[in-house]
Amino acid sequence: MSGAAGFDVAVVGSGVVGLGAALAAHRRGLRVVVIERGSEPSGASIRNFGHLCFTPQHGIAREFALASRERWLELARDAGVWLRESGTLVAARHDDELAVLAELAALRGDGEVALLDARDAEARIPLAPGTAVGGALLPRDLQANPRQALVAIAAHLEREGVEFRRRTAVGRVGTGRVETSRGPIDADEIVVAVNHDLDLLFPELAEQRGIVRCGLDMLRVDAGLAAPLPAPVLTGWSLVRYGAFAATESARRLRERLHAERPDLAALDLNQMYTQLPDGSLIVGDTHYRGATVAPFQGEAAFEALLEVTGSFFGVPRPRVIERWQGVYASGPDEFLIEQPEPGVHLAIATTGIGMTCGLGLAEHVVGLALSASSTTSQKGRS
Repeated sequence: MSGAAGFDVAVVGSGVVGLGAALAAHRRGLRVVVIERGSEPSGASIRNFGHLCFTPQHGIAREFALASRERWLELARDAGVWLRESGTLVAARHDDELAVLAELAALRGDGEVALLDARDAEARIPLAPGTAVGGALLPRDLQANPRQALVAIAAHLEREGVEFRRRTAVGRVGTGRVETSRGPIDADEIVVAVNHDLDLLFPELAEQRGIVRCGLDMLRVDAGLAAPLPAPVLTGWSLVRYGAFAATESARRLRERLHAERPDLAALDLNQMYTQLPDGSLIVGDTHYRGATVAPFQGEAAFEALLEVTGSFFGVPRPRVIERWQGVYASGPDEFLIEQPEPGVHLAIATTGIGMTCGLGLAEHVVGLALSASSTTSQKGRS
């Protein structure tokens, strides 16, 4: 590749998808530059649970998730990314939640979903006594620490020769060129991985595709658990969100019950789940609200609800809050936006909250498409 261009591949954005695109291009021996408007990671890719939930994905998201899993394991080895091969635990508090787990276990049939009885679930998860009627272990899932992972991946890529242009704003992207606040950058292929800021570069396309922002309320707490969490923990609210669970027949009945019993939590669009960081603190979340702009003002009622359900779930007093924050990610009618708005310009956007899980696989897919299209164009030009 390359020709007269300064770089073979330019990547706009250094979240998990952008870093994945840089990694995929670098692995192919190409000269890569990453353009990032900030000085350090501050977007969707560090504001999440770090839960790499491969088994709960469905359709193309499952394909991207399985590809991502291999990349995460490689990055743990090569880049020093902290990674726990913990699997995921699901606590079922009602028979209809068990039914969803049993249905997915039967569909997969290859050890991806190991059902647990009540005694085993409560032995593995420090729940309030009598909370679980059963559960499941999803052994293929992993856990990262997003605050550490993004920094470690970027440092690894820099050591490998990938260039980073930080504190550099992008004003326009077109065939062969990225216009930035520090001057133009030329590249044969350009991958745009700016997640919810897609509308700043391609506003008409974002509007046409229905891409908005999704805001989240999240907490890091000292919960005083009776024992550490051995893995990320999902609940019944998670089973009506993630694609593979939500696609089951049993999920419809579960959703109806949850919404009837706790309309207040349904109104928050709750995903009640937990991950524990190496220092023992617990990430608690999360709620969901959407709009073209997400207001920075977070109501206390959402945090109160998160603390209430956490205390009753684990049978502990009100957890001590260490940090509160607002997550944000792109939200659209589909799980991904993969488009080529101009020749040589490729959009790679996770348009739901599974970027950490699927982002490396999504990036690999888009870089493969970009280089394939470039090769085809070059061959036509020579013929």
